[in-house]
Amino acid sequence: MYYYYVPTTTSITIHCPGCSDFAEGLLIIAPPPPPPPGEYSRKPGSISLENNFRWIEMFADIISTVEFNHTGELLATGDKGGRVVIFQREPESKGEPFSQGEYNVYSTFQSHEPEFDYLKSLEIEEKINKIRWLPQQNAAHFLLSTNDKTIKLWKVGERDKRPEGYNLKDEGGRIKDMSTVTSLQVPVLMPMDLMVEVSPRRVFANAHTYHVNSISVNSDYETYMSADDLRINLWHLDITDRSFNIVDIKPANMEDLTEVITAAEFHPHHCNLFVYSSSKGTLRLCDMREAALCDKHSKLFEEPEDPSARSFFSEIISSVSDVKFSHSGRYLLTRDYLTAKVWDLNMESKPLETYQVHDYLRSKLCSLYENDCIFDKFECAWNGSDSVIMTGAYNNFFRMFDRNTKRDVTLEASRESSKPRAVLKPRRVCAAGGKRRKDDISVDSLDFTKKILHTAWHPTENIIAIAATNNLYIFQDKLNSEMH
Repeated sequence: MYYYYVPTTTSITIHCPGCSDFAEGLLIIAPPPPPPPGEYSRKPGSISLENNFRWIEMFADIISTVEFNHTGELLATGDKGGRVVIFQREPESKGEPFSQGEYNVYSTFQSHEPEFDYLKSLEIEEKINKIRWLPQQNAAHFLLSTNDKTIKLWKVGERDKRPEGYNLKDEGGRIKDMSTVTSLQVPVLMPMDLMVEVSPRRVFANAHTYHVNSISVNSDYETYMSADDLRINLWHLDITDRSFNIVDIKPANMEDLTEVITAAEFHPHHCNLFVYSSSKGTLRLCDMREAALCDKHSKLFEEPEDPSARSFFSEIISSVSDVKFSHSGRYLLTRDYLTAKVWDLNMESKPLETYQVHDYLRSKLCSLYENDCIFDKFECAWNGSDSVIMTGAYNNFFRMFDRNTKRDVTLEASRESSKPRAVLKPRRVCAAGGKRRKDDISVDSLDFTKKILHTAWHPTENIIAIAATNNLYIFQDKLNSEMH
């Protein structure tokens, strides 16, 4: 069951005998060769942000967040250089029926610049921590982007007409000599080449003492929240000079600090509910109707620790790095260092499902602690029907788990395998000293510098975006594309 599709980007058919359908027909749209040093590639199908001119420039190109908009037609990425790149999905053409899965560069802009806090002698990075789209209300699109301290609201719109025939200005914008104006004329709109305009509409600053790790738009589409290590603030999208503190876990004495907030998200349907996770591995569901300051949670989701399995690393690997509500609002998906868990909002005592992402690393925790990899924060994602979950791993691997069939697959996003008509097979990692098959990879040969931390899933279709350091990979379900 192969098909080969070679548009402006390279395509690979993934063959997974015995795996579920979501893994059997994935198509990777791999990036072409990198652009010249110091440039962004704007050619159709170019989705690589790679720059090898200098290490610092390459570091700035590392993708730090990925997010689809509510329709899936736009995909935004943020990087460590403070830039946001927006990709637009190509419409289906009769000559190329499978081209509708391609995403090409739509707009690029600088969202944040490096700053310096002179009061605290602290350098503020320009790295984009999170991007969140607002639901589209008119022809323009709006998105929120944040670095460690400042959140910005951006408007993304198109312009294909320009006014001409001003009475007081010439075409260059210069003021005319009034003695030459002999008659009045009505300015007219003339067609022009399509131009994408991005402009800042709001700047929400000076509200966070600690680093912002999450932003989430409320289902009322008027408010959003931002979370840092110790506090969560509620903002109105039209008010920039004040916010309401809805969670504050900072102790009176910082020596008594035992946990920090790691992620937060609003319920997709109930505007009064939100959840936040902590470094202790707990989830707290809060209801803003109960109190202005949600010091007391409505529900606490926590899995009892097995005393026999406790070790020096237990608290570190139990820290929740990401939490996501399902589209239905019934479940929560969390990711800690070794596992992904699905929680039912009606069952607080233990997770409904637990998936081992890379349990083979349990014997490597000492070395992972020494090289700081144990503190990596992996994200997770639901598919549109909440039946499949996805999360990243090391060696540019990412994992998919089918909740219905209990099948899972490990796939790799890499430039080395991006050859025309290549067949990308599922990968398998075996523990050190274990029996290996021909294509198996030993845990000792994993590259821990290649990690997939950021992933996103199209809201309605089986199209996923994978950020592998400074490359963006788009995967499309083959069966899904054949239906269009």
